[in-house]
Amino acid sequence: MTKPRVYVETSIPSFYVERRTAPDIIARRDWTREWWDNAPNQYDLVTSPAVLDELMGDIPERTELRLAVVRDLPLLAIEPAILEIVQTYIQHKVMPAHPGGDAIHLALASFHKCEFLATWNCRHLANANKFGHIRRVNTLLGLFVPTLVTPLELLGDNNEKESE
Repeated sequence: MTKPRVYVETSIPSFYVERRTAPDIIARRDWTREWWDNAPNQYDLVTSPAVLDELMGDIPERTELRLAVVRDLPLLAIEPAILEIVQTYIQHKVMPAHPGGDAIHLALASFHKCEFLATWNCRHLANANKFGHIRRVNTLLGLFVPTLVTPLELLGDNNEKESE
């Protein structure tokens, strides 16, 4: 049986190495690390050149740490069709107008039929209020609709097994 494919968006390696000490940030970091440590056993993890580009463009002193988290993951190709999907997302106001951001992650996960897109971006991606719109546009485009989740949501099975 094949493992479900998870597209790992930029916020995952960023939170894995996060150093801020606010309680909510620490919780996300800890959930990310807990999920990440077990994820390869349950999921086929993938990422993209778009994630690598974003990781290199932020907080230089932590660039290597963040890149190291995803270094061994397979990269999904950015096909020309993906750039068209990004433009459609922007036109339909599914994602913000910055074409290098959230829209490309959703387009990659959809085009490459990832079962999940893992992210801590709860404003534009893992947002239940946006999912219906995303589903409608992806259906209109004939695209797969990935489930948009946080690492905490993907921890569910681990936590349930431990409590049994």
